Amino acid sequence: MKYKLTINLLVFWFFLSFSQEKEKKAFYYNDKEIVVVLKDLEKQFDVKFSYPSELVNNIKLTLNKNNITLEDVLFEISYLTNIQFNKIDSTYIYLTKINSEKLKEVVVQSYLTSGISKNNDATYTLKPNKQGLLAGLTETDILESIQQLPGVVSADETATGLIVRGGNSDQNRIIWDNINIYHGGHLFGMVSVFNPNIAQKTTFHNKGTNAKFGERISSVIDIKTKNKIAQKPHFEFGVNGISSDVFFETPLINNKLSIQTSFRRSYEDLYETKTFKKYEEKAFQNTNIIDEKFLFKDYNGKLNYQLNNNNSFHVSLIHIDNDLENDYSIENTNYFDFLDSENDGYSLLWDKKWNKSTKLNTFISYSNYRLNYNAKESNDNVLVSNFRKENNIKDVEFSTILNWKLNKLNVFDFGYQYNNKQVDFEFKEEKDIVYLLDKGNSQINTHALFANYYLKKSVIGTVYLGVRTNYYTELKKTTLEPRVVIHKSLNDFFKFQITGEIKNQIISQIDETVLSSLALDNKIWQLADGEKHPIINSKQLSGNLIFTKNKWTIDLDVYLKKTNGITALSLGFLNPIDNQFHIGKQRVKGMDFYLKRSFNNFKVWLSYCFLDAENKYEGLNNNQYFTASNEIEQSFSSSVSYTKNKFDFSLGWKFRKGRPLTDLDYDSDGNAYFHGINTEYLPNYHRLDFSSTYKFYVSKKNKIKGKIGVSMRNIYNNKSLINTHFTGNNSIDDPIEKINHYAIGFTPNFMFRMYW
Repeated sequence: MKYKLTINLLVFWFFLSFSQEKEKKAFYYNDKEIVVVLKDLEKQFDVKFSYPSELVNNIKLTLNKNNITLEDVLFEISYLTNIQFNKIDSTYIYLTKINSEKLKEVVVQSYLTSGISKNNDATYTLKPNKQGLLAGLTETDILESIQQLPGVVSADETATGLIVRGGNSDQNRIIWDNINIYHGGHLFGMVSVFNPNIAQKTTFHNKGTNAKFGERISSVIDIKTKNKIAQKPHFEFGVNGISSDVFFETPLINNKLSIQTSFRRSYEDLYETKTFKKYEEKAFQNTNIIDEKFLFKDYNGKLNYQLNNNNSFHVSLIHIDNDLENDYSIENTNYFDFLDSENDGYSLLWDKKWNKSTKLNTFISYSNYRLNYNAKESNDNVLVSNFRKENNIKDVEFSTILNWKLNKLNVFDFGYQYNNKQVDFEFKEEKDIVYLLDKGNSQINTHALFANYYLKKSVIGTVYLGVRTNYYTELKKTTLEPRVVIHKSLNDFFKFQITGEIKNQIISQIDETVLSSLALDNKIWQLADGEKHPIINSKQLSGNLIFTKNKWTIDLDVYLKKTNGITALSLGFLNPIDNQFHIGKQRVKGMDFYLKRSFNNFKVWLSYCFLDAENKYEGLNNNQYFTASNEIEQSFSSSVSYTKNKFDFSLGWKFRKGRPLTDLDYDSDGNAYFHGINTEYLPNYHRLDFSSTYKFYVSKKNKIKGKIGVSMRNIYNNKSLINTHFTGNNSIDDPIEKINHYAIGFTPNFMFRMYW
C-alpha cells in the first residue's frame, strides 16, 4: 500500500509541474539593444524585469536560438553580458551585475545544483539560502550537501560521519563563525546541528588548504553567517518531520547595528512522526534503548556593528544540546541510560580597513564541549553494573590576519594564531569497587605563523602559495606545512589544477565500545602526547582536469595521500590478551569523476569515485599493510533535477561497494577464528531518494511567502547492511557476539516554511 501511495504522489507532483509548462520560443536578435530584448521577453513570457538604467546602457547583443525556454535564453544573455537574473517569483525578475573578479575565480557554477560552486583555489562554496534542491532533502543541510560532492561519503548514513578521501570523520575540522565545533550532529549524527537559515556561506577545503587553517589533516568546513547590517526586519518559521525552527533578523540602529538569531528544537516529546521514528530505529538498533526521552535543540545569535566605514565588529554565539534518558525494566532487571552532549561557542571578530589595499581581520573564539554518559543495570535492586564516560574540551583561539593587496595581480596574507586546548576524559566502571578503565587530562598550547601569496596571472597560471609553522609548547615540537594550488586555463574549455599540502593534527578520537550498552556517540576526544598518541601528519598531492562547454561539465581528479601517526586500539576479538594502542600509517590513492549536463529545465549529473586505502600498524598483521576499515572502494551517485516555475524536483540514486570486514568462522571443534584483517566485504549498498518543493505567496500585499516540500529516502526500502562489529573475547573464556548495523529504511519527510 505504501509503495502505491509513493508512486501516486510522484505522478501527482510531476503532473502539476508539466501541466504548467510554457511553450518554447524562437529568438533572432542581431546587434539589438538589450533594453529592446528585455521588453520583447516580457511580452513573450508574461514576466517583468526590474533594473537600474545604468546597468543596461550601451549593451547590445546577438542571439539566434530556436525552440528555447525563458530560463535558457536568460542563461545565454547572462553568459554574453555578465548580467545576473534574480528571480523573485514566477513573474518578477530583477537584474544585477555579476562581479567579474569573482566570476573569474569560479571554475564551475551550479556544481551539483544552484548555490554550489567550485573555485580556482580548489575549494567548494555552498550558499544555503541560494542552494537548489538535492534528492532526499526537503531543506538544505550543510553536511548532507557536502556528502554529495565527489570524494566524500558517509558510510554510516549520518550527516557527521564524513569520510573525505579516506580520512576518518575526526580528521575533518568544522568551524562556525571562527568557533571550533566538536559535536556536529543531532540525533546521534543523523541531522546536522547547523541551521542553514542563518548560515550565509560555507567553504569546503579538501585539498590545497589555505595556510590559515591548521589542526586537521583531512578537510575544513568553514561556515560563516552574515556580516552585513540588516536593512529591514526578516522573519522565517519552519517545521519538518523532525524539528521546528524560527529565524529572525532586524536592524537595531539604521546602518549601524543589527541582530540575527535562530532557534531549532525537536518535538518528539510532544508528537512522534514517522520520520523521527525511522531515524530512531536506525540510531538505536542493537542498543537497550526502548522507552527513551530524547530532545535536541540548537540556537545561534549574532550582532553586527558598523562603527564607521573602516571598522566593523561581529559577535557570534552557538549552542548545541542533545539529551537522552532511557529507563525501563524487563522482569526483575532494570536498565538506565543517560546521555548529555553539548557544545557552546562564542566569538568576537574585528574587521579593520587600513586603506584600499590593506585589511586586518582579528578574532578571538571560545568553544566548550561536554559529554556525560551513564549506563546502569540492576537486578532485584542490586547494582550489576554502572558505567560512566565523560569528555570535556575547552578550546580558546586568537588569530590576526593582515591582507595586503599589492596590485590586482599580487595579494599577500600574513597571520599569527594562538590556540589553547584542554581535554580530559574518563571511563570507569563502578560496582563494589571503582575500576578506572582509562583516563586523561592534558593541554596543548599552539603558536602558529602563516603566510599566503596569490599570484593571479603568471606563465603557469593562477598560483596560490601558503606556508604554516606550528610550535606545540607542551610537546616541544615544531612542524612545517607548505601548501600550493596552481590553476591553469588551457583554453576556453579546459582548466587544470595541481594541489599539494602537508598538514598536522593534535586532537583525535578514541573509539570505545567495550562496556557501553549504548553504542552511540561513543568516541572520545583526546590530545596527542608525542608517544602513545603522536602528532598525525599527512601529505597529499592531486591533479585535476576540468572541461566546461555548452552546459557540459566534466571534472576528473586523481590524488595520492600518505598519513603517519594514526593509532588503533587492538580489537579484543583478534587477541584477548592484546589491548594496547598501536601506532601506524596509511596510504591512499583515489580518483573522483564528475559529469553534468544542463538542458531546458533539467540538470543531470553523475559521479564515480575510486578509493584504495591501506593501513599498517606496528604489532598487527605481521606489520604488513591491510585494507583500511573506512575504505569505500567504489561509489557511484547520480541525480536528475527539474525546475519549472515554482516547482522543484530531484531524484537521486546512490550505489557503493560494501565496507571491508574482518569476518568470523568456526573450526570443527566449535572454536572461533578470524580470517585476515578486513579481507571480506559487506554487501553492496544502494538507495533511491526523491524530493520536491513548491514555492508560493501567502500574501503578495504583505510580501509573505511560503514553501512546502516532501522527500522520500530509500524509496524501495532496501535494508543494506552497512557495518558489522564483534564484542566479547576480552578474556580467554569470553564469548564472541556478532552485531550487524543496517541502513535506514523507507523514510518520508515533509517541510512547511513561511518567510517575510
